[in-house]
Amino acid sequence: MSDASGPKTVVVGLGNPLMGDDGLGIAALEILRDRWEFEPEVELLDGGTWGMNLLHLIESAERVLLVDAINVGAAPGTAVALERDELPRLLSMKLSPHQIDMREVLAVAELRGTLPDDIVAIGLQPERIEMSTELSPTLSRNMDALLLSVAERLAAWGHAGRRTD
Repeated sequence: MSDASGPKTVVVGLGNPLMGDDGLGIAALEILRDRWEFEPEVELLDGGTWGMNLLHLIESAERVLLVDAINVGAAPGTAVALERDELPRLLSMKLSPHQIDMREVLAVAELRGTLPDDIVAIGLQPERIEMSTELSPTLSRNMDALLLSVAERLAAWGHAGRRTD
């Protein structure tokens, strides 16, 4: 449960922006910050290098939305949404070392009984994970749909957002 001064909902962009499609969550977070407005109860966090420092933020939130490249073995660019009970599936198919940190953060919160009930990972099936600062054309083409999915989930949780561009 969030404290009175903290955000009710935390959106965490995950990934490594130097590894192609693995940087999807960070790229999506940047676009959300630049082109969308959300109420103050929503905090947008770059979770790429925070590791266990994310624990307090996740534990103090009522809802957590993770944005990431999610490997479920589907066709590249396929939209993926994994609810709380499906998250171990996401975390067992790691793309890169950042997911080790997130797995640990969620496991510690779960053990402490502080993992929010409302937690979801939303993303796209990656096409390529390799040294590159660019997303694949497939993921770039699907970015707007991903951002709309994030906005729709936030709206379902009572946080209306609007595009500013």
